[in-house]
Amino acid sequence: MKKSLYVLTAAILAAGALTACSGGKEAAPTTAAPTEAATSAEEKSTEETTAEAAGELQDIIVGATPAPHAEILNAVKDILKEEGYNLVIKEYTDYVQPNLALESGDLDANYFQHKPYLDQFNTEKGTDLVSAAAVHYEPFGIYAGKTDSLENLADGAQIAVPNDVSNEARALLLLADNGLIELKEGVGLEATKNDIVKNDKNFKIVEVEAAQLPRSLGDVDIAVINGNYAIEAGLKVSEALAVEDSKSTAATLYSNIVAVRAGEESSEKSAALVKALTSDTVKKFMEETYDGAVVPSF
Repeated sequence: MKKSLYVLTAAILAAGALTACSGGKEAAPTTAAPTEAATSAEEKSTEETTAEAAGELQDIIVGATPAPHAEILNAVKDILKEEGYNLVIKEYTDYVQPNLALESGDLDANYFQHKPYLDQFNTEKGTDLVSAAAVHYEPFGIYAGKTDSLENLADGAQIAVPNDVSNEARALLLLADNGLIELKEGVGLEATKNDIVKNDKNFKIVEVEAAQLPRSLGDVDIAVINGNYAIEAGLKVSEALAVEDSKSTAATLYSNIVAVRAGEESSEKSAALVKALTSDTVKKFMEETYDGAVVPSF
């Protein structure tokens, strides 16, 4: 009897053990397994997203003078990021190095100059750079130095102008438009001080490197200053003694451009940069920031 009882008890215990093991094996897929799978999927998704984010942005390296060009470029960083590009801005304080850096491949583009200057530079330096787009126009202004008005300019007064060919012509045209001098008929945008045919007050035209013009104001009676250098020096277009007409030939011809190497005008990088710089965001930024010193060309 005892032996039969032992056998029966053992059988019951064995059945219970089998039921417990079976229940454990069935529970695993409905609890632990899905949780582990979900965690694994989340980790994989995070890793993929991080990898994609790290690899999706391509650098666009652009050379620019500080104001307004670098400031305008900073305003489009987020726009370019949405297009998959990281904008790297390299600042220059002259007009020569950013073109040489672009020609050598250190830059993808530059943004600081107008096309007449670029054409002149290509001729003189043997570079092969082209315009990808016109972005904005900076009115040249005549600013007071020792003399506070054009009417008060004395005989022999000194007038500072940029010393590079294209900008000097532009400055001389502005002086002529305001009756201070008269230029040879038809000389137009190739004018130099040698083309002055009438100078009743014997004004002395002083040629100065463009970037140094604001600093020259204390030494001359008036100076004709490039828009970007006027902005950097804190000079206001509204306070200039005279300003180029926004409807003049200069407004179109002297628009500041995005320059690239020849053949790269329509590259993906160039197209993205131009699209960003000619956006409504940039137009609004220019109009709200520069008070007429920077005028959109698009």
